[in-house]
Amino acid sequence: MKTFKIILMLLVVASISAFTVNSSKGYKVGDEASDFKLKNIDDTMVSLADYKDAKGFIVVFTCNMCPYSKANENRLIALDKKYKKKGFPVIAINSNDSEVSKGDSFEAMKVRAKEKGFTFPYLFDEGQEVYPKYGATKTPHVFILNKKNDKLIVEYIGAIDDSSRDENNVKERFVENAVDALLKGEKPTKTDTRAIGCSIKDKRRR
Repeated sequence: MKTFKIILMLLVVASISAFTVNSSKGYKVGDEASDFKLKNIDDTMVSLADYKDAKGFIVVFTCNMCPYSKANENRLIALDKKYKKKGFPVIAINSNDSEVSKGDSFEAMKVRAKEKGFTFPYLFDEGQEVYPKYGATKTPHVFILNKKNDKLIVEYIGAIDDSSRDENNVKERFVENAVDALLKGEKPTKTDTRAIGCSIKDKRRR
């Protein structure tokens, strides 16, 4: 009986953990995010400080191989086209270790970006130093940053919308709603959602 209770307790804890939003280490909403300098697919080094006129950023951790990332590529392009001119460009980062995920090398990133016609920077977190700071765990995983007094404040963390695989089933557009609110000078009504996707591949965790 005692063993049964212990097993039941472990199952409950596991169930709660599976649905906990942004329980990982890293930034929480309201934190100040640090800048980074990463190589873009055009071989230039890119940092957020380069965007002098930006009001904020839609930073998304994504990759080449994950089916969830692929299902959201067109949505990222649409978000960039809609919000870049309003001051919130998309900045995509691939943090996968290419030794673990063979299709996520820097050269493969160049190919994928050209195939899809990415309109935004696609940066390679080669040393895998950026994603742990942010607390990203999935691909895709979005962090919306808002510029306040030259600081980058995290305003939203989570999914792009409520349909990770099929855009036709989207009922709530989390990122659009959050950015629209920020552009009005308001706080997003929903600031944390569960990022659904593939785990970021890090050989240090193997």
